[in-house]
Amino acid sequence: MKNDCLYAAADGNTLFPVFLKLEQLQTLIVGGGTVGLEKLTAVLQNAPRAAVTLVGTTICPDIRNLAAEAYAVELFERPFLSCDLYGKDLVIIATENAEQNAAIREAAKARKILVNVADTPALCDFYLGSVVRKGNLKIAISTNGKSPTLAKRLRELFTEAIPCELEEVMQNLGRIRDGLKGDFAHKVKELNRITAGLVKKSSPPGER
Repeated sequence: MKNDCLYAAADGNTLFPVFLKLEQLQTLIVGGGTVGLEKLTAVLQNAPRAAVTLVGTTICPDIRNLAAEAYAVELFERPFLSCDLYGKDLVIIATENAEQNAAIREAAKARKILVNVADTPALCDFYLGSVVRKGNLKIAISTNGKSPTLAKRLRELFTEAIPCELEEVMQNLGRIRDGLKGDFAHKVKELNRITAGLVKKSSPPGER
C-alpha cells in the first residue's frame, strides 16, 4: 500500500532535520569577513562551547572580538591551506569569492567532510537554518534553501508567539518523566495524556 506521507515528502522538502552537538565536533569556518562573521555568530549563538577554527586572509575586528569572548574559537589570519581540513567534521565556507568557495568545497568533499557554502544551496550538504530559541526549546526552520528571508520572518513570528513560561512547563514535564514508572511505551502514553491540553482547541460555543 502506498504511503502518502512518504510520497508527499519526496515532492517537497526532503532535508533530514538533525541537531548536532557541536561541542563534540570540530568545525572549520573559512572566511574572515562579513559572511564569516555571520556564520560564526550563528554557530556560537546555538552552541557557545563549540570548537571552531576560523581561517581568513584578513579577519575583521568583529570576528576577533567575538572569538575573544568565546569558549573554543581559534583564529588564523592567512590564506586557506588544505591541511586546515585535517580532523574537521564540518566545514562552513564563506570567503565571499565564489571560485575559491567551490575549490575549498571540492577539497573538503575529497575528504568526505560535510560542507556548507554560504549563499550557494547547490553546493551545500547542510544548511544553517533560522532558529527559534526559548530556553531548552529549540525550533529549526528550513525553506529548503528557497527563501532565507521567509525563514527569518517565521523565526520572528514564533519567537514572539511562544511564551517564555514554556520553559517552566518543560522543566516540570522533565521531572514528571523522571518520576514515571513503567516501560518506555507507558511513559510516552502518560506524557501524551498530560500534554494533550497544550494543543487542545477550544470547542465551539454550541458544543460546550
